[in-house]
Amino acid sequence: MHGIFRRKAIDASDRGAGQTLTPTLSWPHLMALGVGAIVGTGILTLIGVGADRAGPAVILSFVIAGAICACAALAYAEMATMMPASGAAYSYSYAVLGEIIAWVVGWSLILEYSLVVSTVAVGWSGYAAPLLTSIGFPAALTQGPELGGLVNVPAVGIIGVVAALLIFGTRESATLNALLVAVKLIALTVFVVVTLPYFNAANLEPFMPYGFPKSVDAAGAERGVMAAAAIIFFAFYGFDAISTAAEETKNPARDLAIGIVGSMVACIIIYMLVAVAAVGAVSHTVFANSAEPLALVLRQLDRPEAATFLAVSAVIALPTVLLAFLFGQSRIFFTMARDGLLPRSLAKISSRGSPVRITIFTAIIVAIIAGVLPIDQIAALANAGTLAAFIAVSVCMLVLRRRAPDAERRFRAPLAWVVGPAAILGCLYLFFSLPSQTQFWFLLWNIGGLAVYFAYARRNAAD
Repeated sequence: MHGIFRRKAIDASDRGAGQTLTPTLSWPHLMALGVGAIVGTGILTLIGVGADRAGPAVILSFVIAGAICACAALAYAEMATMMPASGAAYSYSYAVLGEIIAWVVGWSLILEYSLVVSTVAVGWSGYAAPLLTSIGFPAALTQGPELGGLVNVPAVGIIGVVAALLIFGTRESATLNALLVAVKLIALTVFVVVTLPYFNAANLEPFMPYGFPKSVDAAGAERGVMAAAAIIFFAFYGFDAISTAAEETKNPARDLAIGIVGSMVACIIIYMLVAVAAVGAVSHTVFANSAEPLALVLRQLDRPEAATFLAVSAVIALPTVLLAFLFGQSRIFFTMARDGLLPRSLAKISSRGSPVRITIFTAIIVAIIAGVLPIDQIAALANAGTLAAFIAVSVCMLVLRRRAPDAERRFRAPLAWVVGPAAILGCLYLFFSLPSQTQFWFLLWNIGGLAVYFAYARRNAAD
């Protein structure tokens, strides 16, 4: 067992030729990457899943999930400026907690990012399908087998398009991402402006019909504010994708903190406005579990033109989330391959400065998942991987506050010994609020991961 807890310094000097990413990004790119990643399927699609589990108290679920993510974001900002490495939570864990912990975190991040991309692709398809079927596209090719279809072709197709854009170049894809983020924010602003005049306090009664903690009703469905928070937690993360861009950031010491904290604050404000507007405008039962809940709310208010605008905007702009997370996933895969924990042949950079092999490999995996699985199952399992990563980063921040109190920190998380434990305990509570089946599959995933580690990764890891 010797060596499994060895720590690896974050040092660019020992990277091989063709294994160093090119710094081309500045803080506006990172802010757009963060907002693009955070504002997406969670608010456009999963608000319906949350409303089904918590009723009008889905608003409270958003508050809880947002507060926990805000604490984790502060920990990420401190760690990212101390260790500007492309592997994010995986790299921090390798440097602070040791190799085997880094492997578990990296393995969990593979789960998180792969399933996030798949979830967003399915969510995008939910908005694109009505537009496609209206012009004759077969409905059976817009849903996976569990929902009565054959395969979700739109979801698979959009993953291919985004992967091609990332292969083309990092800076070019980041610039397009910023433009599409603007489209998405305009659409959500229109939604709030149109629905707020219809706000009716009666739609908030009873506010908490299923109670606060996770519970199981007579039909076997999991309900409650925390059950909803554990799912729509998916709506808030995305800032962690910014930290995977550290190696490609021109001034990481300054720009990473601006991107992570700034995008998180902006998105919390946006989410609160949208959630209150949606739940106040119509009964939550109207849009619960809808594939396009916000567009459905607008149609219920007899505003079909606004609904169409929102749906079209979602089709145009949701790929920004795909871009951010597919970007993050490829960088984590890349860093693990460069460290030898995955085959080093995957850690190759193209002439345009992007990891082509890893991007193609990742796209194939997530396209298969998106083509056949329903959105709620994918999102729940993705959350499990994210919660593990958030806990690890918060632990790393606290350990370094003790181990290296005088180390340079370009960004210092305020009240670290409050923020760190709050993130850790909050993430643990959310994890145990996830569906029991999700917890089981997450455990199984990591047992398999440890088998891979001891069979391959440990003996191939770089010295």
